[in-house]
Amino acid sequence: MTVTVTSNLREPAEAGVARTGADAGADPGAGGRAAYDRTRRRASAQALLLALPLLLFLLATFIAPIAILLSRSVVNHEVPANLPALSQALNAWNGEGVPDERTFALLAADMRRTSQEGQLGPVARRMNFYLPEFRSLLMKTARQLPETAPPAWKPALIELDARWGTHDIWRYLKRSAVSPTPDYLLTAVDSEVTSGGAIKSLPADSSVYLSAFARTVWISASVTLLCLVLGYPVAYLLATLPPAKSNRLMLLVIVPFWTSLLVRTTAWYVLLQPSGVINSLLVSSGIVSHPLPLLFNRTGVLIGMTHILLPYMILAIYSVMKGVSPVYMRAAQSLGAHPVTAFVRIYMPQTLPGVGAGCFLVFVLALGYYITPALLGGAGDEMISQLIAAQTNEQLNWGLAGALSAYLVIFTAVFYFVFNRLVGIDRLRFG
Repeated sequence: MTVTVTSNLREPAEAGVARTGADAGADPGAGGRAAYDRTRRRASAQALLLALPLLLFLLATFIAPIAILLSRSVVNHEVPANLPALSQALNAWNGEGVPDERTFALLAADMRRTSQEGQLGPVARRMNFYLPEFRSLLMKTARQLPETAPPAWKPALIELDARWGTHDIWRYLKRSAVSPTPDYLLTAVDSEVTSGGAIKSLPADSSVYLSAFARTVWISASVTLLCLVLGYPVAYLLATLPPAKSNRLMLLVIVPFWTSLLVRTTAWYVLLQPSGVINSLLVSSGIVSHPLPLLFNRTGVLIGMTHILLPYMILAIYSVMKGVSPVYMRAAQSLGAHPVTAFVRIYMPQTLPGVGAGCFLVFVLALGYYITPALLGGAGDEMISQLIAAQTNEQLNWGLAGALSAYLVIFTAVFYFVFNRLVGIDRLRFG
């Protein structure tokens, strides 16, 4: 009996020892790490809540408008929304010859209803993008539709206007009845769909947008090179001068940021005209015998854009040059290197991150420039941004404007990835 009691007393004691050993083997920092993780998640959630109004503001005022404009490049709602019955019939049509009597009757019924609702204008404007004569055809037909239905609509409409009996009119109607559509994207690269369904490029004399893209890239690259040539020495001067002098000269670089872009461009408009300040000085000093053509041509565009974008290049390079220690140059010269050799082989490689950042920033900004080329350039200096503005403000062709914008965004993204691959923009230092 005594043994049994002793054994029963020993078992709880051993179990207590075992539990104590297990607790001792547990990670003493697990509770602290869990508490730290909870605190960090709580802080992240609070930071997200604080930034949420800004994110919503950017979404509503920046991201959403861009997304809506880009979506216009494939959206084709005018004809399907206003001529629904005709659109369904055209989608089922094989595209050969001229449609049957039923399709003509649906055309007349939809046109009558759309005209009464006042929605025929958007349809006519959309079709006018295919053929300039389409608007007059639709408006004329809508005005002259008979009050009572004729025995057959097909001969009646063809008699009303012979163009309803041609294949191209119905081919364009069939293409406009499909949404989404690639037509805007094809037009933006000077291409179209033939009657056989193949894609062909327009003749060189009819090409507008591809040449505009090439011109935009050429102007942007030229401005970037000019800014680099002019900005590098200025940034070096600002980085090597004593702080007091450097700060005073820095005001000359920063002041343009405080001046309106339109004001600066207009100032160049005054300076570059034939009777302006620059030509007057050149003629009065005898350097030239007659005023130089500096306005309404490529020269004016390059001068104006270089002046406006030059501070971006200077500041990007200057921020890197300030971090380059002069000890390296002194060490190279003390070892026998010529100052020019030391500058080229020691100093310049350390400033390449700033050069890369400045070139990328200036080039991307120049791609979307609008005001300066519009005021200082001529007929052959239109950049792609001017064509986008013309499509939205004058032609009201938001689809083509969206397609041109989409290609510009894609090109900018491709340039970024190529530039990042070659230079490593993710590793560029800004100070």
